[in-house]
Amino acid sequence: MTDTPEIRILLADDHALVRRGVRLILDGEPGLRVVAEAGDGAEAVEMVRGHEVDLAVLDIGMPRMTGIQAARELASLRPGLRILMLTMYDNEQYFFQALKAGACGYVLKSVADRDLVAACRAAMRGESFLYPGAVTALIRNYLDRARLGEDAGGEILTAREEEVLKLVAEGLSSKDIAETLFISVKTVQRHRANLLSKLGLRDRLALTRYAIRSGLIEP
Repeated sequence: MTDTPEIRILLADDHALVRRGVRLILDGEPGLRVVAEAGDGAEAVEMVRGHEVDLAVLDIGMPRMTGIQAARELASLRPGLRILMLTMYDNEQYFFQALKAGACGYVLKSVADRDLVAACRAAMRGESFLYPGAVTALIRNYLDRARLGEDAGGEILTAREEEVLKLVAEGLSSKDIAETLFISVKTVQRHRANLLSKLGLRDRLALTRYAIRSGLIEP
């Protein structure tokens, strides 16, 4: 009888204490091993480039690049990688964004000791893992769309627009954003104008509030 291959896990959370607790849960289970840790989404992407990883467990609210943005990058970089979101946010909007970004599961930190191991094993079986409230939201969303005859549609914002929105909400100037993203100031200003127009908002404060609601930055 052959042994089941060990599941190699990347754990990303900007709080070291949380990472330590989650690692204790995962490493204490047979067949699960955390092989890399990251303090933000950008570092998580770099870790996956340099490590053999089967499963990424990502927090949503992280600096530089959120878990949702990182999930989108990782799904593109490593199509076979399984991705779980581990979050404090019991929030339908974050949940749907996580699914669109490529996550196969959504686990609440408040019940991680109960659900996380099962979610990891489900992910590696090619199954989805959703907490009960998420299942309810998914069913309600489907029924609402069916009733209204709506198509599921795509992201309202492009990946680049989300990047600009996050940096605007973090207080960076157009010049700083341009330098960070290696684009021109004029391009940044065009993205800002598009964001205001698409979202029906008036100013930076409104964009910041939207970014918080969308999980791009922490309140």
